[in-house]
Formats: sequence, structure tokens, C-alpha cells
Amino acid sequence: CPVPAMLGRLLSHKSTISYDACLSQLFFFHLLAGMDCFLLTAMAYDRFLAICRPLTYSTRMNQKVQRMLVAVSWTCAFTNALTHTIALTTLNFCGPSEINHFYCDLPQLFQLSCSSTQLNELLLFVAAAVMAVAPLVFISVSYAHVVAAVLQIHSAEGRKKAFSTCGSHLTVVGIFYGTGVFSYMRLGSGESSDKEKGGG
Repeated sequence: CPVPAMLGRLLSHKSTISYDACLSQLFFFHLLAGMDCFLLTAMAYDRFLAICRPLTYSTRMNQKVQRMLVAVSWTCAFTNALTHTIALTTLNFCGPSEINHFYCDLPQLFQLSCSSTQLNELLLFVAAAVMAVAPLVFISVSYAHVVAAVLQIHSAEGRKKAFSTCGSHLTVVGIFYGTGVFSYMRLGSGESSDKEKGGG
């Protein structure tokens, strides 16, 4: 979400953003990141059912279930993004107004606040546990079952086919969570923000 705006500012050498635009960018960034977390989890569940429970796959992953998974994903991601955005509006910004990053995000905005950010940081920590850690645990457990099931397949071709259906999903999970952990596990210091520009 912030990439088109970031590219536009880099090309035009314009480096300012309004407060409302910053809040909008923050909201959509967390909305889409939350959606990624939940949809990657739903995909892991889909792979688990397809490989470990193939006989019940069509009933457990029918269109109704798929719609429900998407609806729950949107609802949770929207609630999370809206909560962070509203919580940010309670902070006072009275010092320098230069964001130490390419886009508006919570850790960098916390650094600019002249009021206490403890509640906001606690909210971010809890949201990270619910929105990122819990799905990652579920994905890991699902793939542990998948690997155990695939290793029981006697045919080398069968094992290769089963693993190939999971490879692209695991790659996306690794990239998504790898960059997320790199960006969010070090809140607070200006030095960490500088490092996040290169890896976040």
C-alpha cells in the first residue's frame, strides 16, 4: 500500500505527507498486512486438509467455509487496523515532524510523540501476538502435520508432488514473516529505524 506513494515521492523529490494521509496510509498498511496473516493461515489450513484429510477435503473446504474464512479475515484485519489508527489519534505530536522512515508506521510515529506511548506499544504487542504470532504457530503446526503425512508416502514422485504444492506458499510465508519480524521486533531506537529502511 505505501509503495506507490513512496515511489511517487522519490521521483518527485516531494517528501511531505499530511496528517490525514499519514493516518490513511497507516490504516491501509495494517489492514492489508492483517489480511495477509489470516489468508496465509487459511491457505495453510487448506494444504493441511488437502494432504492430511483428502477424503473430507470437499466438505471441510467448501465454498461456504471459504467465504467464512475470507469474511473473518477481513473483519479481524479491519478491526485491528482501525484500533491502531484510532489509538494513534489520541497521541500528541508537538516536536519535530520528520518521520524516520519511507512511510507512516507505528514505531516511527511513536518516536515523534510528546505524550506517553506505553498504551499504544502494549496494543501493538498484543495485536502482534494475535495477528502474527498465533497465525504463524497455526501455520507451523499445519505444516508439521503435512510433512509427517508426506514422509509416509512411499512413492518419491508422490512426495515430490505433495511438497511442490506447498513450496510457493511456504516461500511467501517465509518472506512475509521474515521481513515482519525484522521490522517490528526492535521498537524504539532511531538506529533500528535506520536499519528497518533497508530491510522493512
